[in-house]
Amino acid sequence: MAKKPNHYVDNEKFLAEIIEYKKQCAIAKEKGLEKPRVSEYIGKCILLIAERLSTKPRFMNYSFREELVSDALENCFLYFDNFNPEISQNPFAYFTQIIYFAFHRRISKEEKNRYIIYKKFQESVLHTSDAALMVDADDNHLLSTTMYDNINDFIGKFEERELAKKEKRKEKKEGLEKFVGDDDEGRESIRDTISGTDIDNHVE
Repeated sequence: MAKKPNHYVDNEKFLAEIIEYKKQCAIAKEKGLEKPRVSEYIGKCILLIAERLSTKPRFMNYSFREELVSDALENCFLYFDNFNPEISQNPFAYFTQIIYFAFHRRISKEEKNRYIIYKKFQESVLHTSDAALMVDADDNHLLSTTMYDNINDFIGKFEERELAKKEKRKEKKEGLEKFVGDDDEGRESIRDTISGTDIDNHVE
């Protein structure tokens, strides 16, 4: 007999705990009591999912992994009540999705902040003759050309991504406007047809 895989989160037990918690919440609401805290087991499951996802190759090399996990936990409990066991029997997938998107929001935020810092530094180097900007404050050594290349590379890639996003939003907007325009023309055509029919009927 094949041995069942040992998953780090037992999805069935996770679901059962959530169902039980929702029952407790319903009872507390009926009695006018405060909403109970989620069980330690539920909290542990969510934390395990966030921590495990943060170790995936896509996320593991970020220096702000703790912030990734912290944001994810905050989002999970913010949208915890939206999980409906009558619709989905898979809390693992539900919370993994929330965590995944929370990670990406944090990464976008951190990269934007990094871009602002790098851009200011780049502009300072280009528009000043201050030699202090060329020196590492920690050891008074000249900053390597590799560092400048890395900064310029990051700025270039960030701006390319932002431009691509802008173009995509523009295409969506133009597509929506065209759809609305076509819809308006369709309504006009229908109104003209109805109007013409009414006139014919009156003439008769």
